Amino acid sequence: MNLISRDELRDKLDRGDDFKLAMVLGDWAFQAKHIPGSLNITTPEAALAAFALDDEIVVYCSDLNCVASKVAYQRLTNAGYTNVHRYAGGLIDWEEAGLTLEGSMVT
Repeated sequence: MNLISRDELRDKLDRGDDFKLAMVLGDWAFQAKHIPGSLNITTPEAALAAFALDDEIVVYCSDLNCVASKVAYQRLTNAGYTNVHRYAGGLIDWEEAGLTLEGSMVT
């Protein structure tokens, strides 16, 4: 599994790199909090429709123990996507570092 760290992800966002950042939790979770620039991808069908096979994709969910990003990573790589990364720390890691979030529950 190709992992990306918080610092690597932050640097990619700061540089404006061309990649797709996907939060793979449900709509309510996305509306509450997400990393700026994220797409909300809730089903395998939505992922297949949103991404080209050669897109660079970073998937994340809530934290290290959340399985949603693990499943999304496996589904994408099994479907032939070749440049997929998982931000394992997810929302919790991002928020604990004091980095910017968007959503209705952001204080």
